[in-house]
Amino acid sequence: MNRYPWWKHLIIALALLVGFIYTLPNFFGEAPAVQLSSGKSTVKLGSDAVPRVEAALKAAGLNADFVEFDGNSIKARFTDTDTQLKARDVITHAFNPDPTDPRYIVALNLLSRSPQWLRSLHAQPMYLGLDLRGGVHFLMQVDMKGALTQKIESLSGDIRSLLRDKDIRHGGIRRDGAAIIVRFRDDAARKAGRTVVQDALPDLQWTDGTDLGGSGDVTIVGQLKPQSERTIQEQALKQNITTLHNRINELGVSEPVIQQQGLDRVVVQLPGVQDTAKAKDIIGRTATLEVRMVDDSTEAHAALSGGAVPFGTERYAERGGVPIIVKRQVVLTGDNLTDAQPGYDENHEAAVHLTLDARGARIFRDVTRESIGKRMAIILFEKGKGEVVTAPVIRSEISGGRVQISGHMTPEEAADTALLLRAGSLAAPMDIIEERTVGPSLGAENIAQGFHSLVYGFSAIAVFMMLYYLLFGVFSTLALAVNLLLLVAVLSMLQATLTLPGIAAIALTLGMAIDANVLINERVREELRNGAAPQSAIQAGYEHAWATILDSNVTTLIVGVALLTFGSGPVRGFAVVHCLGILTSMFSAVFFSRGLVNFWYGRQKKLKGVSIGQVWKPAANPGQTSAEVSTDLSNNGDSAAH
Repeated sequence: MNRYPWWKHLIIALALLVGFIYTLPNFFGEAPAVQLSSGKSTVKLGSDAVPRVEAALKAAGLNADFVEFDGNSIKARFTDTDTQLKARDVITHAFNPDPTDPRYIVALNLLSRSPQWLRSLHAQPMYLGLDLRGGVHFLMQVDMKGALTQKIESLSGDIRSLLRDKDIRHGGIRRDGAAIIVRFRDDAARKAGRTVVQDALPDLQWTDGTDLGGSGDVTIVGQLKPQSERTIQEQALKQNITTLHNRINELGVSEPVIQQQGLDRVVVQLPGVQDTAKAKDIIGRTATLEVRMVDDSTEAHAALSGGAVPFGTERYAERGGVPIIVKRQVVLTGDNLTDAQPGYDENHEAAVHLTLDARGARIFRDVTRESIGKRMAIILFEKGKGEVVTAPVIRSEISGGRVQISGHMTPEEAADTALLLRAGSLAAPMDIIEERTVGPSLGAENIAQGFHSLVYGFSAIAVFMMLYYLLFGVFSTLALAVNLLLLVAVLSMLQATLTLPGIAAIALTLGMAIDANVLINERVREELRNGAAPQSAIQAGYEHAWATILDSNVTTLIVGVALLTFGSGPVRGFAVVHCLGILTSMFSAVFFSRGLVNFWYGRQKKLKGVSIGQVWKPAANPGQTSAEVSTDLSNNGDSAAH
């Protein structure tokens, strides 16, 4: 009756094993490490740099626990801080031979001390949030109105160029708030102009109007479609977040938090960073884009071989370090670039598709018409240093504001190039509206207080349950411990960031998880009071309590999902731990605790009683005196409790 099949015991054993393995890394602490990451948008760091790091450390006589590439950076872990500082200098000298032009960022960091066998299983500790580790917090407001205004200004220039190219006369183009008003002399010109702009600019919705100035002219009024406005705002916010990620890499922060909050705000949290001024300088840094012509003259080729640079030119480096001579005259700037997306050309090879505004399209058309067969360099400037992103050959005149860059690129390189061109600078202005710094000592104090609250809360619950429910209280306490083990394991597997609200959610989960065991234990007591045999009481208690436990957890889970969906920042962190805790508690409080009870009592066919505390039974004979009833209650309770 109360026995689990072998496969259920196997599930419990596997859950305990996985929970133990993935919880274990959280107890090893952190070790000093050195992190190597790209210092420029045009420099890409890959796994092929790992042997270079290992060779540099070996040549200096330094031993690292390991050197690994995690997808964005290379990390080397050491046993002590002295070795860490020496390794930083060695790696810096190896990767940045020119101190005035650092191409890579070498930063001090902390990594888990987990042994290699745990790391091979991808068992990593939870990350600590800003309030537990200390660092800098910024809340930034994105100027969405400015992004829309910039788009409308760009569209106004496009309309002027379109009408001029189609030889359609107009009486002027002006912007009135979020609307573009184009004036025409007669209805025929208006009809022709409206056809042209509708086909070329699908983002705008056009309506007819009349000039209110009394001139008798007719107008068309263009406004951004609601869907287009949302798309522009979403792209601006996404580009700003991407740009912030690129810039914050320079700080060497291992796990920065850069996330959207609401429709127009971005939260930036930098755990471990205490230099607020440097963080603000990096976040507010601007990158500029310039398009120049490549000098292919004889003097320029001589300069590439070590000669003097011709007058009116400059020497830059392409991706990969290949030198190139470009002219000083700037053809276009990043202000003329409205979009850059990866794609494919007519030969189905990877390419980058650029979109220019009206002014940029005119300049580009004239330049390409006069420079067929020549190379054009696209240069990205950061902190006063320029680097050539790409230098394609001009094959034909390019008009219409649509530019295609192709030639010997992989799809990944095309995507990277498009990202560099698109995310070199912020798509919309951002202002820091909230700023605060959390010291590391305060973070350590928060960790200690949170840990103590969990330990004391768990201990108080365990003592109460074991005193009140005896052996069933022991089962409930073990189930609660398993719930805590599985919750920490799941958070570690998801690489979640633990914060103070997360610790509060864990404490709340403990109380909610033990509530399910209280329901089960009281239901078993009720069955015993009704005269059921111990084995039948155990089975009925678990089965009848399950519906109540499921209802209460589902309703609580609905609230948690609502917090997760509509909350932000610390509220979302609380909701994640809360929802996961509900799911793990349903497994531990019902499935695991039932397994313990079945293991202890299920083997006994003629079970006379269970240890579940005092069970009070009503008197069988209503005619008994109060003294006799009291005696019967005591005897019945004692017999049921043993």
